[in-house]
Amino acid sequence: MYRGAAEGKTDKEISIILGISTSTVRFHWQNIFKKLAANGRTYAITKALRQQIITPASIRNPCQNR
Repeated sequence: MYRGAAEGKTDKEISIILGISTSTVRFHWQNIFKKLAANGRTYAITKALRQQIITPASIRNPCQNR
């Protein structure tokens, strides 16, 4: 989920990619926020990058052709 969000994907897009409901994506975001002590997606992604949970190399540029 981090990578998709870091690539600029919406909850709806992430739910389609993962084959789960949008409400399930939001449920997981709430758990991520709690575990990282983050109050939003941007801060959670930043903390995940700093803690090397995700790496910059694994994130595709959202401006590139998909």
